[in-house]
Amino acid sequence: MEDAQPNSNTRPAGPALRFVAAGLIVRGGQVLIGQRRPDQPMAMQWEFPGGKIEAGETAEQALARELDEELGIKATIGPPVTRIRHNYRHGGAVDLQFFAVNEFSGEIVNHIYHQFRWVKLEDLPGYDFLAADRGLIRDLAAGKLL
Repeated sequence: MEDAQPNSNTRPAGPALRFVAAGLIVRGGQVLIGQRRPDQPMAMQWEFPGGKIEAGETAEQALARELDEELGIKATIGPPVTRIRHNYRHGGAVDLQFFAVNEFSGEIVNHIYHQFRWVKLEDLPGYDFLAADRGLIRDLAAGKLL
């Protein structure tokens, strides 16, 4: 008789978790939002600028780098606003850290978005945001966070 193999866990690994930093860039009572391009996953949905936190970076360093790459600005990263973990239906998960950005230098240049807009906080619910951002959108529109 063969020795029994230890009980191995054959369950597939859970969705990959991506760590992301995003900026709530505020100017005159409005916040900057960007619309994904038609050729991107989750095409034409709106989001806040930011991106993946690379190995060895803090969330603040990643956000400063992403804002330079995406918008051509040198941002002063302010305090954390909120953190959200979201599992997407298609698989995959994201851990989002949002920071206030009240100061930046340079003119905003759109390097990645289909379009971007300055929007009043109370008008945010009228845009089709990524699922991970929707709770935040409600809170921002209600004046709870900024």
